[in-house]
Amino acid sequence: MANLEKLKQLREETGISMMECKKALEEAQGDIEEAKEILRKKGKEFAEKKVKRETKQGIIESYIHPNKKIGAMIELHCESDFVARSEDFKNLAHELCLQIAAMNPEKISLMSQPWIRDETKTVKDLINEYIAKLGENIMVKRFIRYEI
Repeated sequence: MANLEKLKQLREETGISMMECKKALEEAQGDIEEAKEILRKKGKEFAEKKVKRETKQGIIESYIHPNKKIGAMIELHCESDFVARSEDFKNLAHELCLQIAAMNPEKISLMSQPWIRDETKTVKDLINEYIAKLGENIMVKRFIRYEI
């Protein structure tokens, strides 16, 4: 696979900027999986720097299971209205609602739970990836789950 193809693939799979993907691929000497790991580590470091920034914008997302017996709602915050309106942020909120509906977590345990779509990641890892991708701090303010 040519380097340009690898770069495109890495960009599509991670959503990280082309420049960061290019740097990671160069550091990984063309190994896509190693480049993903490099980007994950950089994303975690980036998220740690953002954690103290205020999150005054955000959205409320809900999910009702098709059987109408389980529902979840989340209040997810970020730094700017621009990010709050983005499809990526809305997608994260939806994924977190699915997690809450499926796993019935308590506030403290949500972040440490394995993500239902990829158990090699925790929910915190997922949020950190979005922090790196969107460039803003993201916080779960509150959530609730209902079940009949």
